[in-house]
Amino acid sequence: MNKIIAVLIAAILLPIAAGASAAEMKIGFVNTERVFREAAPAMKAQKKLEKEFAAREQELQKMAKQAKELQAHLEREGVTISESDRRNKERDLANLNRDFQRAQREFREDLNLRRNEELGSVHDRARKTIMEIAEKEKFDLVLEEAVYFSPRIDITDRVLKALSEK
Repeated sequence: MNKIIAVLIAAILLPIAAGASAAEMKIGFVNTERVFREAAPAMKAQKKLEKEFAAREQELQKMAKQAKELQAHLEREGVTISESDRRNKERDLANLNRDFQRAQREFREDLNLRRNEELGSVHDRARKTIMEIAEKEKFDLVLEEAVYFSPRIDITDRVLKALSEK
C-alpha cells in the first residue's frame, strides 16, 4: 500500500519537476544557412573559389562561344558549301560539343569538391564558435535546424560577429 502511494506521489510530482526544470532551460538557435551565406570566412572562401576557377570558367565560355559560332556558320553556309566541308564542320562541331560537355562536367565536379572542402572548414569553425558561445553563455541546448524558432532564441548574429572577429 505504501508503495502504491509513493508511486502516485512520484507520478504527480515528476511532471511538476520536469516543467520547472524545462522553464529554466536556456535554448538557442543558429541559422546555419545564413552563417554559410553571411559569415566572413564563408564569403572569403567563396571569393577564393571564384578566383581559383575563373580561368577555367572563361575557357568554358570561350568553348561555348566557338560552338555557337560554328553552329551558326553551318546554318548559314550549310547549303552553299561542299558536302565534304559540311561533314567536316559537323564533325568538328560534334567534337567541340563533346569536349565542352566533358570540360563542363569536370569543372562542376572540381568546383563542388573544392566548395565542399572550403565549406567544411567554415562549418568546423562555425561549430567551434557555436560551442564556445554555448559554454560561455551557459546554453543547455543549441539547435541548427528547426521548423520554427522564436527570434528571441536566435543567436545567429552573435555567431556571425564572433566568426568575423577570428
